[in-house]
Amino acid sequence: MYKEESLKLSFPLLLAARTRDLSQLLKVRLSFLVVFSSVVGYLMVPGVTFNWSKVILLFLGGMLVTGSASAINEILERDIDKVMKRTAGRPLPDGRISVTGAWAIALISGIAGLAIMQFGFNTLSAIVSLVSLLIYAFAYTPLKKIHSIAVLVGAIPGALPPLIGWAAGADNLAIGGWILFTIQFIWQFPHLWAIGWLGHEDYQKAGLKLLPATGKSRGTAWQCVMYSLVLIPLSYATYMAGMTGMVSVIIVALAGFFYTWRSVEFYKHADDATARKVMFASFIYLPVALLAMLFDKIV
Repeated sequence: MYKEESLKLSFPLLLAARTRDLSQLLKVRLSFLVVFSSVVGYLMVPGVTFNWSKVILLFLGGMLVTGSASAINEILERDIDKVMKRTAGRPLPDGRISVTGAWAIALISGIAGLAIMQFGFNTLSAIVSLVSLLIYAFAYTPLKKIHSIAVLVGAIPGALPPLIGWAAGADNLAIGGWILFTIQFIWQFPHLWAIGWLGHEDYQKAGLKLLPATGKSRGTAWQCVMYSLVLIPLSYATYMAGMTGMVSVIIVALAGFFYTWRSVEFYKHADDATARKVMFASFIYLPVALLAMLFDKIV
């Protein structure tokens, strides 16, 4: 009787543990903001209105494709992850998921996500999704051990989701999609360098090059200032393209000023505390900018 009760109790715990491992492998939390930008890109297309079934389908397809890329990243970096404190507890380095199992999950997730983009939307969105997956998994991932240019390469798939969303809604890669891509592309540099700064010792131990050639110095912080500064005039681009009104321009510009202010503080002090503020500012900037543009969209 006790054994039967033990099995009944252990099954929910086992299921929860397996779900948590799968979530870590696919980096579900990390993917959420990126995929959210894909949905905004879709809804920014002229003539496209909110439709629950389409939005859920796009979100699911994006999560599956992004999850596949993340899983491949973890497979290829499993030995590196063992070395770093923040990643040693992941399912692969900890042995909770086998490499074969992880490849199977990545393959199923990727195929399912691309199928959703192909049959739920169009071929163009599926192709751009595939390009994003391949660059992230097989260009950005190995480059991190070779040169800090990996951040530039990684920023491409990181900025493609709004363009994927645009392609899904418009079946083209018009200027509106490229504006959204550019904003998200530029946004990533201070974001990634702030994260790279905070984890620099861990990354250095693992042989990963995620900071510019200047390393953990004011040179890195100065580049954060330069990139965040570019976002301020970029806030005017959607208005110039006839996508939004002036309200979103003001909001996005203010978010850009806030991001730049945090970067300037980072430059002044060049320490972990101000790098962390840049990272949090980046988490604020993107959703604020995307939602402002969406709600101020000219239909």
